[in-house]
Amino acid sequence: MTAEPWVSVDQIAEHLGVTRDSIYRWIDRKHLPAHRVGRLWKFKVSEVDGWVRAGGADEEQRSDGQTPSRKI
Repeated sequence: MTAEPWVSVDQIAEHLGVTRDSIYRWIDRKHLPAHRVGRLWKFKVSEVDGWVRAGGADEEQRSDGQTPSRKI
């Protein structure tokens, strides 16, 4: 049995189709499952996929239940 490899911020961002900035923001604000190895963040794809399936990447809701508006 082979252990699941660790992936980098760039790799997980590509896997999810988002920017590196989104990954760092999700680590900070949404508890994206990430592991600090020295100065680097590392991820297990299975943990991140489980977090996404559980709704971890869903947009934040305001206290009135509405999705916050974004400036374009």
